Parts: sequence; structure tokens; C-alpha cells
Amino acid sequence: MAQQLTAGGRFRKALAENNPLQIVGTTNAYHALMAERVGHQAIYLSGGGVANHSYGLPDLGMTTMNDVLEDVRRISSAVETPLLVDIDTGWGGAFNISRTVKEMIKAGAGAIHMEDQVAQKRCGHRPNKEIVSLEEMVDRVKAAADGRTDDDFFIIARTDAFQMEGLNAAVERAQACIEAGADGIFAEAVHTLDDYKAFSSAIDAPLLANITEFGATPLFNKEELAAAGCEMVLYPLSAFRAANKAALAVYENILSKGDQKDVVDLMQTRMELYDFLNYHDFEQKLDALFAEGKNK
Repeated sequence: MAQQLTAGGRFRKALAENNPLQIVGTTNAYHALMAERVGHQAIYLSGGGVANHSYGLPDLGMTTMNDVLEDVRRISSAVETPLLVDIDTGWGGAFNISRTVKEMIKAGAGAIHMEDQVAQKRCGHRPNKEIVSLEEMVDRVKAAADGRTDDDFFIIARTDAFQMEGLNAAVERAQACIEAGADGIFAEAVHTLDDYKAFSSAIDAPLLANITEFGATPLFNKEELAAAGCEMVLYPLSAFRAANKAALAVYENILSKGDQKDVVDLMQTRMELYDFLNYHDFEQKLDALFAEGKNK
């Protein structure tokens, strides 16, 4: 009997089988179900998404490990698709980072990424970021690698140095992180395909491109990014932003017009919802239980 893959093993399998691997953001378990159903091979939980969606807070390092773990458990319990999780700066020193990795594995994550910003972090596409020294980031990566209880668990080192110090400094950090135990590199706020090419040619590990809307990086196509050497393409909050705009339109319409007739076309139907949830399978089991009880 073949050994079942861990979440980390499933992430590595998806990475090996897709060039590039598209990783879509899912801020809740239901969005994860939809992403899995339509065929996505990997999903993502954004730290900013947890702060915004689950707590109504800005992405400024205000959430904790346990806040993120709650959403990891909910998503990983609903789907088999491997989940990449944003752990910000790791939530503390070396022992904290190692514990974070252990807890992420227990909660069902297949991969994490950790960044080189200071603890009081900002969104990677905002100005005035501050990054820690190369040595401190290397120590963070070593602590993460030491905390790994599954050899297949995938650790990605994110560097914000490109925007702060330029390409060469970012590449130097990436190389040092790989030597320290990182399995992949997340180059944040890169501006051009040529920069991605230079980055990928300089490192011996899969490179992730963060293609987030309204940020510093253009919305490159996955084929363009693959040609530039990117093995992973991340869409961290695309569905979240679309859902937010639709929700706002519904709230405003109900308030101004007194009903929702004009915005019904924005909505998923009841039957579409039931289909994604396999509602009728559950209902049939319930009907069978009631019928069995009546026949006793």
C-alpha cells in the first residue's frame, strides 16, 4: 500500500507537476472548496487576509500565531489541496519560529513563507518598510528549518530587500537563506520580468512571484513568469478583493433601494452553493437516518 503524502509532500508534488504552480488566495474554508473544485493545485492563506477578513485589522503585524492557526485548521480540514501559509516574521525569536513551524504542520499546512522585515511589519507593497540584517534573517530560516517535523514541509524565505536595497542585495539574501535551509525564495515587489530572470538565474531554488493587484509588480501572465524562471505564481487576495466589492454593492443597494433585486446577478445561487458543499449528499444521509428511525 502506497504511503499517503503529507501536506508538505502534496505541495512538493504540485510544484513538480506544474510550471509554474499557480497558488490562489483563500481567506476561508468555503473559498478553498471552490478553488479546489475548479482545479487549482495549491492555495494560500495571506497574513494580511487573516488580519483583514477574520479580524477587521490592517496588515501591520497585529495578529498572532494562534489567530492564523485558527484559519489554517479550518481550511486544511475542508480540502486536500496543499496550503501555503504566510507566517509574517515568525512571531518572535528562534524558539518561537521553530514552534510556529511545528504548529503549522500540526494544523495541516503544507508550506510557509517567512519574511525579513522587522517585527513591526508592513504590507510588502507599501513604502517605509524596514528589514532586519542578513544575519538575522539567516537565523530565522535556520530556526524554521530546525522546527520541521516533516521533511517534506516546504519553507519559503521571503525577502523585501529588492525594494529597499536593490537586486544584488536581494539575491545575496536569497542565496544565504537557501544555504540556511530554505526550499524556495519569495522575491517581493519585483518590477520587471528581467529582474525575475536575473533573480532566478542567480539562485538554486524555486522562485515565487507575488502577483498582487494594485501593487508594485505588474500583472504578468503565468507564461511570461515561467519564461522568466518563476516556478510559483501567487495571487494572494484576488478573490477576496472581488468578494469585497460585490458585498459592498449589495449592502449599498439594499440600503438605498430597499431590496436586492438589482444585485441578484452578483450572487452565487442557492443551488451553486449547495453543489460546492455537497449539501444534497448530507441531506440524503439525514433522510436515511430519519427513515431508519421510523422503521424501528
